[in-house]
Amino acid sequence: MEAAHAEAASRAYDVVVVGGGIIGLSVARALLLDRPGARVAIVEKEPRLAAHQTGRNSGVIHSGIYYKPGSLKARTVARGRGALLDFCDEHGVDYDICGKVIVATDESEQQALATLLDKARSNGVRAELIDPDRLRELEPAVRGVAALHVPDAGIVDYTRVCEVIAGLLRGQGVDILLGTAVTGIDEDNSGVVVQTSRGVLRGHRLVNCAGLQSDRVAALSADGKSQVHIVPFRGEYYELVPSRRSLIRNLVYPVPDPAFPFLGVHFTRMIDGGVHAGPNAVLALAREGYDWSTFSARDTWETLRHP
Repeated sequence: MEAAHAEAASRAYDVVVVGGGIIGLSVARALLLDRPGARVAIVEKEPRLAAHQTGRNSGVIHSGIYYKPGSLKARTVARGRGALLDFCDEHGVDYDICGKVIVATDESEQQALATLLDKARSNGVRAELIDPDRLRELEPAVRGVAALHVPDAGIVDYTRVCEVIAGLLRGQGVDILLGTAVTGIDEDNSGVVVQTSRGVLRGHRLVNCAGLQSDRVAALSADGKSQVHIVPFRGEYYELVPSRRSLIRNLVYPVPDPAFPFLGVHFTRMIDGGVHAGPNAVLALAREGYDWSTFSARDTWETLRHP
């Protein structure tokens, strides 16, 4: 491993990608699809891929029902969903198009359901307004006055998707450098000089896909400034005990409250059969703090002094 890394550190690349989550890996894959034979390196500070946001989410394949018709999000989620399913089919990655229901628990939420149905139709998403009887057929343990059934929502293991992409990239000559933190970014006449905890890399271009650390990576560049400051929030989940997983067949969501930028607490069946209930949204005491026992003085101070 050390010898391989030393050899990589002495090479010049067309593109250096910072971050080994699903975004960084997908960017590298897209680069090679567009420019076969390009010399690409992926630099990841953790000892494994998909260690943070990619490996710590609900695994939902969203259909795009919530987005403003014609918006960039609405267009890209439709394209991305199709590309993801095609990739999984081609490479044998398990997924389940299980569908979901968005449930109105009282009459006051009926209009919001109708609005979501209009968005779904405008965005080309299959959706059907259903009554309580049909809701009980789909989810016997769920009660509501009405619901929106979205049959094309699904679930997948995004960590497994990353593992497959990484295998393909290695087969195309991409250097994936794990346990390698970026410590500085400079420019010279030949391009970008990337200083890391394990040597120096050179590239014509750098793509920052560092997730929770992306603002700090941007600040390492020559001008030392970043237009973005990340304030970490964490979503917490409960998990149903195995004997009660049968209460939820697929995905069950509330009608979102427009006063909050979240979809609300929902039930999510995972690709491994588990069922999660959540999330909430709490201010994290560390950027990579996934429980209350993890504290970073630096991260907390930066959050508190951010305007």
